Amino acid sequence: MSDTEQDMSDHTSSKTPHQHFYGGQAVMEGVMMRGQKTWAVAVRRPDGTIYLERHPVSDLPQRKPIWTKPMLRGMWGLVDALTIGTRALTISANAAVDDEEQLSKGEMGGSLAIALLAFVGIFIVLPNLGLAAVEEPLGGGDSITFHLVEGVVRLGIFLLYLGGISMLSDIRRVFQYHGGEHKTILAWEHDEPLRAGAIQPYSTKHPRCGTNFLLIVMLLAIVIYTTAGIIFPSPEGANFMAFLGYQVALRVILLPVVAGLAYEVLRLGADQTNPVMRALATPGLWLQKITTKEPDDEQVEVAIRAFEAVVPTAHLAGRTTDLPSPVVWGPDTTTEVVGLPRDEAVVPPPPGVDAVDDSGVDPGSTIA
Repeated sequence: MSDTEQDMSDHTSSKTPHQHFYGGQAVMEGVMMRGQKTWAVAVRRPDGTIYLERHPVSDLPQRKPIWTKPMLRGMWGLVDALTIGTRALTISANAAVDDEEQLSKGEMGGSLAIALLAFVGIFIVLPNLGLAAVEEPLGGGDSITFHLVEGVVRLGIFLLYLGGISMLSDIRRVFQYHGGEHKTILAWEHDEPLRAGAIQPYSTKHPRCGTNFLLIVMLLAIVIYTTAGIIFPSPEGANFMAFLGYQVALRVILLPVVAGLAYEVLRLGADQTNPVMRALATPGLWLQKITTKEPDDEQVEVAIRAFEAVVPTAHLAGRTTDLPSPVVWGPDTTTEVVGLPRDEAVVPPPPGVDAVDDSGVDPGSTIA
């Protein structure tokens, strides 16, 4: 059996149906896990303890059902995922380092702004800037050839980017936590107990991975931007800068449409019993050979702690075991009955992070 076939088998042979598809994200020295109504982030601290923080997921789709409709749910899902992911990264960036290395809110905000500008610059501006100078040989900037080549160039930049950052030691550790996140979810979907020995045999690759989403975005962008370029051509007589600005603006405006369609495709891809969907998911699994690495048991333990914190308490019965590392609780603003009972003897959280009261709910926080 090939690696890809084994990855598919790991996902499709679940013993019992599950009511909710759990997801997550690797962060600095940790993992964020997302449940149906709650998300949590667990981070390995320099002293070996595990810092854990938990918050509710936004209930906007329940309050405004329009955001549950096809396409719109994907647009909202992207915004929601970016919001939670940014918060989780901010939490992990400070929990994973010593006090003197922690970033202020201003420094973190500046870093995120730079990252957003870099994304737009690398994946939207750069391909257009490079090809705008040679648009005539490609049949003009509004031709199908131009847009197809631009999409292929963008995909190539994306693959080179992933390959390049995977060589960095810090990013490799993030990719190991990414693998631990996938293994933990796969083990849960196969009714395994939440312990490293039962989780480690599973694959680091998962068909619902965000890497798959990004690849789908890149591929759909080729089709959507090509079609849009034909329907909405650039203004006649536009000079180089005007043409470049128009093309970049059109792509930024259409990004929510691309994300909405990509989300729908990813939902279809979650059904790995369908051979067509399995075939469509295969390139994403190949790409995860770059974005996931084999975790060690300590990294899997962090993923378990994050996962336990978002699963309904009743569903955890008989599925958990004692884990070696002490847990340090930070803010816990959920009112859902999830996770294991909190130990009353809680180790103080990192400096600069507010502790919570004995009820497990941060009294100064509100639910979005």
